[in-house]
Amino acid sequence: MRGNDPKQQALFSYISPEARVPKDHPLRPIRIMVDNALQDLAPLFKKMYSHTGRPSIPPEQLLRASLLQVLYTIRSERMLVEQLDYNLLFRWFVGLSLEDKVWDHSTFSKNRDRLIEHEVATAFFQAIKGRAERAGLLSKEHFTVDGTLIEAWASMKSFRPKDDQDPPAPGSRNPEVDFKGQKRKNETHQSTTDPDCRLLRKGQGKESKLCFMGHALMENRNGLVVDSRLTEANGTAEWHAALEMIENLPGTNRVTVGADKGYDVPVFVDGLRERLATPHVARKDKGTAIDGRTTRHEGYRVSQKIRKRVEEIFGWLKTVGCLRKTRYRGLDRVGWIFEFSMTAYNLVRMRNLIWAV
Repeated sequence: MRGNDPKQQALFSYISPEARVPKDHPLRPIRIMVDNALQDLAPLFKKMYSHTGRPSIPPEQLLRASLLQVLYTIRSERMLVEQLDYNLLFRWFVGLSLEDKVWDHSTFSKNRDRLIEHEVATAFFQAIKGRAERAGLLSKEHFTVDGTLIEAWASMKSFRPKDDQDPPAPGSRNPEVDFKGQKRKNETHQSTTDPDCRLLRKGQGKESKLCFMGHALMENRNGLVVDSRLTEANGTAEWHAALEMIENLPGTNRVTVGADKGYDVPVFVDGLRERLATPHVARKDKGTAIDGRTTRHEGYRVSQKIRKRVEEIFGWLKTVGCLRKTRYRGLDRVGWIFEFSMTAYNLVRMRNLIWAV
């Protein structure tokens, strides 16, 4: 018998969003880990807000919503708020009931400075990292370091001489700019859109871009991120950021650090040895700083095989995490979302590892 096609929808619903989410949904273990981490951050959240006045939107809900934006590749906060309005899965994850009103998209912008000021992304990253350490997922001896370019939210037209006071041509938001034949350098030019970004090219034959440089330190056991940095893009940022992350590792035991040929320079190799770290760096064909006392060991060959997994982290960040071209401007804001996205990657990786056990 043919079913009816009712035109009037039911007025009341007696089913909660919790009942609509399957028991084996991938977000369920992530929600558990996130809730435990946010509970640890409750003292920090208490310091961030005044004890009087109108209650704010809970920072826990803002962070869960921002996490959904990274996990589901939502390119704008307007689209995220739209999804929160009608997506039951998103409402369940954030902690909203069916009757709760979704806040305005500008709420994220208004609260972002507060989150950056109190280094919430770092605290959240450390809380998730601590859970991974307690679960025995982290290696304390073998690591890999690498860097990548994050394209800035600025056009090449905005890269103008620092002493150029001439306003753009009137009558157009997007004026014609002809810089063919001009020598443009970071020392003499600066982006008017994002002054913190720098002009850099990845290698010979590559085009120059306005960008930042992201760095990640990966442990070799399960490929989890244990530290990250976002710096200005220049020729030496990779080495100095890597040495800083190695120096911040807890403990005094000797560790190994894998890296690609870009790190085969004396300043980095010697810096590792000064910090009781063995440089398992890929050797250059000429002018290498790595000698036979390192390459003769089997551990060196193992590190060279595992170190390539760090590219999976950057690949995930640039495809799923929307960081091929950042949506934010300024070193602080881009650095915040970079570290927050690293936490999201660890959550996805930890979910897979815990389910596999």
